[in-house]
Amino acid sequence: MTKFSIQNVVFLTSLMSLYTNVSMESVADPTEGFTNVPLTEYNFEIQRPYDIPLNQRYSYENGTRRLWVYADDKPHNPNSHTMPRTEIRIRGLDYSSGVWQFEGYGFVPNGTSGATIVQIHGASHGATTTMLRIIDGNMNYYCGAARGILATQKYDKWFKVNLIHDVDGGKVTVYIDGEHKVETKDGGPGDLYFKCGVYAASTNISYFMESRWRDIKIYKK
Repeated sequence: MTKFSIQNVVFLTSLMSLYTNVSMESVADPTEGFTNVPLTEYNFEIQRPYDIPLNQRYSYENGTRRLWVYADDKPHNPNSHTMPRTEIRIRGLDYSSGVWQFEGYGFVPNGTSGATIVQIHGASHGATTTMLRIIDGNMNYYCGAARGILATQKYDKWFKVNLIHDVDGGKVTVYIDGEHKVETKDGGPGDLYFKCGVYAASTNISYFMESRWRDIKIYKK
């Protein structure tokens, strides 16, 4: 083997090693080092328009939780002035310190737009720490304009969300389909908890909004 060919072999080997490491990193398990927190149905509190029966905004069949809401629905509480929602509020696992993680597989049908589908509720400044919002099929961090589009073309397909909140470190990390998408500063400590479903934004929303969820898990460390 000539010197030239040996150099090429070394180069290609190094390139393959780099590619393998990058690939492994991109599909790294975000839950590694975390402890799974067992959930029961008690932990899945459903918030829906206060004047609508549960079965007209929520269903749970074959492991899939389907949540939907209309733009002209009432809020979840007659004393609330917030936008319409049908959401799962993870109950009994509020936190104010440590590192916590939400994991779940979501599905948004074509046509739903302007709805928050996952959030961390609570913060020192503002009502929420994190909101992931679907706008025209794209996954946005909040409205997307300031903090960016995290993933595109998410209509009519299952996708995996991992949302990690390091309260003591003051940061939030988001993975979509196993890919690290963003790490950003949080809004400070508070009475914190996870939610998923559909929560209408104040403007530019579709009349009908829906998301589906399965395999929801909570981790901590």
